[in-house]
Amino acid sequence: MDFRKKMMESGEYGIVQNVRHPIVVASGLPGARLSEIVMFETGEMGEVFLMERDQLEILVFSKDPIKVGTKIIRLNSFLSVPVGDALLGSVVDPLGNLVSQSAQNINFEGSRQIDNSPLGIAYRARIKKPLLTGVTIIDTMVPLGYGQKELILGDRKTGKTSFILSTIKNQIEQGSIAIYAGISKRKSDIKKVEDFLSREGLTDSSIIIATTPYDSPSLIYTTPFSAITIAEYFRDKGRDVVVVLDDLSTHARAYLEISLLAKRFPGRDSYPGDIFHTHARIMERAGNFNLSEGREASITILPVAEVVEGDLTGYITTNLMSMTDGHIFFDSNIYFEGRRPAVNIPLSVTRVGRQAQTPLLRSINREIGAFLTLYDRVANLSHFGAELNQTVKETIATGESLYLFFNQHYNVSIPIHAQVVLYGLLWLNLIDRTELGLEKAKLKMIEAYSDEGNRKYFDDAYAKQTFNELLQYVTQNKDLFISICKTENK
Repeated sequence: MDFRKKMMESGEYGIVQNVRHPIVVASGLPGARLSEIVMFETGEMGEVFLMERDQLEILVFSKDPIKVGTKIIRLNSFLSVPVGDALLGSVVDPLGNLVSQSAQNINFEGSRQIDNSPLGIAYRARIKKPLLTGVTIIDTMVPLGYGQKELILGDRKTGKTSFILSTIKNQIEQGSIAIYAGISKRKSDIKKVEDFLSREGLTDSSIIIATTPYDSPSLIYTTPFSAITIAEYFRDKGRDVVVVLDDLSTHARAYLEISLLAKRFPGRDSYPGDIFHTHARIMERAGNFNLSEGREASITILPVAEVVEGDLTGYITTNLMSMTDGHIFFDSNIYFEGRRPAVNIPLSVTRVGRQAQTPLLRSINREIGAFLTLYDRVANLSHFGAELNQTVKETIATGESLYLFFNQHYNVSIPIHAQVVLYGLLWLNLIDRTELGLEKAKLKMIEAYSDEGNRKYFDDAYAKQTFNELLQYVTQNKDLFISICKTENK
């Protein structure tokens, strides 16, 4: 872009007076507007962040500071991100620049302004379609729906990313688009996600938007807005989109740094007073939407937030809880007990996911949820050394086998039809309840479900209305299901 030509066209320019990277204070540019894009004569780009009577504060997107005295021009446009189907399979930064060195140039279909207002209530549809993750404990106990905003909480290294990768894999296999926004992530972490998508053959339906800790805080701050804008492009084409924002705790810290450098008055924990508004602007762009010709498409947001030592009362954490439709809590104590995924069921919440469940899954949810509450109470009492009768022993054995059943490697995705059959076999004590036995049963059920000859039995089981009806059906066909579990793997 020719700087001098643009300056002649606009008829005005500014001068950098002060630098507090990534903030620069400039004079001039009398026609500038808030959030307008500006260009420095050295080629860097920036965005008008604050306007005063005789000066501007500008966010700089480059990681290198701008020198005092540098000239600036207006571009008469607002911050946009390139969009198009060509983005699929690529790794880009929030401005649409390719990050992967092996990638080729992309021919974009156009661009969209990243800070759009969410669609109003007239365009919203009820969340009624279940979003299946392939993770048994989530699909049954903390269900999700297309268009939901579900917060993923937990300490560092408790399995949050593994769950996210499982969800992305299962959703892409069901026809959705997955957008992973790595906010100030190490290059090695981004590479792991990229390798997973490539290894599983998912790159054609996924996009990674990445920033690293070495990028400008301005670019890091922009990451989730770009991800949602690209998601809206695919939504308008009638595609369901799952957006992962990993993580918004880091995003809040980037905005904190920008605000303090801009000398804005700090609020609680030194965060700016509008941090809630900033995150809410992102969250409210999710939902299930009515399109033309009676079609529907959704944007499901899975924001991630990091907690410290299991403390759910942090400022950013509670803010995000209040603006999402529930949260999944990955408990470090459960993780160190060896349970994977380490989801704390009593402390996890889903506010709209159950309305998207089938009657059978709601029935299983109630039955298993009530039983696990009983199991936790009985298990706590058993620690006192009291004599246990046979009923209590059976309750403890079944509860322990359920938690073993919930253990699942993130590479393994279990179809919901196979999940309900496994619940019936486990509840009726028709399969080996050891960890190894349950793992083999899962793999054999997944293999059997992929066989068209067996598919009818799984579909009939999933069509039942209540847990009791499911148990009756499994009992009637127990010979078939038991034989499947005992069949040697090919």
